[in-house]
Amino acid sequence: MQLHNLKRNTTNKKARQVGRGGSRGKTSGRGTKGQNARAGHKKRPEMRDIIKRIPKLRGRGKNFLKSRFADASVVKVKDLATIFAKGEIINRESLLAKRLIRLRNGKIPTIKILGSDTIDVAVKVVGVPVSAGAKKAIEAAGGSVEA
Repeated sequence: MQLHNLKRNTTNKKARQVGRGGSRGKTSGRGTKGQNARAGHKKRPEMRDIIKRIPKLRGRGKNFLKSRFADASVVKVKDLATIFAKGEIINRESLLAKRLIRLRNGKIPTIKILGSDTIDVAVKVVGVPVSAGAKKAIEAAGGSVEA
């Protein structure tokens, strides 16, 4: 073994560098003076002020895109002719009993009678909305429509 081949067991500690020459000197990585350089600095978020100025959208929340009006169950005029006899009264309950409509969530849904087909049975429609073409067809067959 020769002197120039000797190696120490531990390496030299790196000297702490301060100021412009070393890392984490001067501004210690904070990059600037003032509020940003201080401990515990909290700047008020600029976006928050903008958001707070916008009025709150009151209303229906997650149901915004759903219609407030339930879709009406459609009953066709030609179906009335095949199921109901002459002189029968057509209302929400009779349509449910004859299975032209079904319950929705345990309730009778909104109903509308549509169609401009001809009907040969004179029936009386009570308490069910009817389209203009359907009303014309029912009255032409000798029936009547009451709101």
